[in-house]
Amino acid sequence: MAQNKKLIRDLTVGNTALTLYRLAIPVMISNLLQTIYNMADMMIVGRFEGSTGLSAVSVGGDVMHLYTFIGMGFATAGQIIVSQYIGANKRRELNEVIGTMFSFLVISGLGLMLISILTLDPFLRILNVPALSYAGARAYVICCSFGLVFIFGYNAVSAILRGMGDSRHPMIFIGYAAIMNIILDLLFVGYFRIGPAGAAIATVLAQGTSLILAMSYLYRNKEQFCFDFRRSSFRIVPDNMKKILKLGIPIAIQTSAASISTLFVSSHVNTYGVAASAITGAGAKLSSIALIVANALNTSGASIIGQSFGAGKPDRVRRVFFTDFFTVLAFTSLLSLWIMAVPEMVFGLFASDPDVLAMSHLYAPVAAITFLGFSVRSPSLALINGLGQSRINFIMGIAEGFILRIGLTILFGSILGFGLQGYWYGSAIASYGYGMVVFPYFFSGRWRNLKRLYD
Repeated sequence: MAQNKKLIRDLTVGNTALTLYRLAIPVMISNLLQTIYNMADMMIVGRFEGSTGLSAVSVGGDVMHLYTFIGMGFATAGQIIVSQYIGANKRRELNEVIGTMFSFLVISGLGLMLISILTLDPFLRILNVPALSYAGARAYVICCSFGLVFIFGYNAVSAILRGMGDSRHPMIFIGYAAIMNIILDLLFVGYFRIGPAGAAIATVLAQGTSLILAMSYLYRNKEQFCFDFRRSSFRIVPDNMKKILKLGIPIAIQTSAASISTLFVSSHVNTYGVAASAITGAGAKLSSIALIVANALNTSGASIIGQSFGAGKPDRVRRVFFTDFFTVLAFTSLLSLWIMAVPEMVFGLFASDPDVLAMSHLYAPVAAITFLGFSVRSPSLALINGLGQSRINFIMGIAEGFILRIGLTILFGSILGFGLQGYWYGSAIASYGYGMVVFPYFFSGRWRNLKRLYD
């Protein structure tokens, strides 16, 4: 058992803030690297292919996010299960949990790859993709679809490691992928001029490399990892599958609902032309900067909450919640002030088109509202994911994604006639939906009496 301490960390002891930050900082760096190599696609394509290429990668990226978020939902379910098992010191049962998770996510990645390719053209038509960007967006999605199994596999490895308290190694793996992606972007897009398809090929190759590195590391440390890597262990155990589905489906619905509703907003924004499509895509990439901190804290917070709840330590759960909230609030406030002060400089990182830069002044307050919404969303997700509260995830996935985001964009953009800005603001305000439900639930204290996943 002494060997396991090298890979598995007890997150139920020590200073709460320091434990959260130590776990979150490598995740932040991982998210930063992930953001850099996602933004590299946008920035490099924008420089070499102009606003048309930028629009194509923006739309294609939105489509791929839908499928990626589904995989992340089930990976997060695995992280929750692992963290609660670790907190309760039930490590012998982890081999079957991990084997089930790996097997299910690889099969899901292959299935969604086929679905993505077969439904692509109707999907792009529904999104009202600008005619000039259509071919580029189509090529981008087709190439990226072949990398879904890599994304699902990597998310599985990262989620399991983070559930065990190891956030450093996922950071290292994604670091190699980020460097490789930027180099290949410059080669395929800048030198060979393959356009959006070149950016997609670079991304897939980088993702595949990241997965190979992660699996190699786990295999070399399989005794500490609590998974034996025997062929017979890569199977779906019904009881474990039931737990993954019970948690994963609501989380996948929550994440994919947000993605679907974003695609709905994009379908209206795209009717305003290439410049509107491009700046909305750039705005989404800027949001990912705010999410570097927000997602790192809610992902790490969920692991600590999961272990602490599994170990019967509710006071530690409360401290994690508040630390998450105030940290994200401070960061997003600074980011909002920056984008409001110099919008053209910020959006100029993605495009030099005068029409795009002119729109930056209109989009800056939208971005600020969106960023501040992450401060209530982050601790909310950390709490309900760490507790394994699948019911709230399901309700909020539907409420935030379909009712709030779609409802508010229709209200502001169409019914009240605010047009493009109405669609932007409706989507931004929807970011506060989670806080409206989870904060009252947290202060009520009812979560203290929930059943543990291992009971």
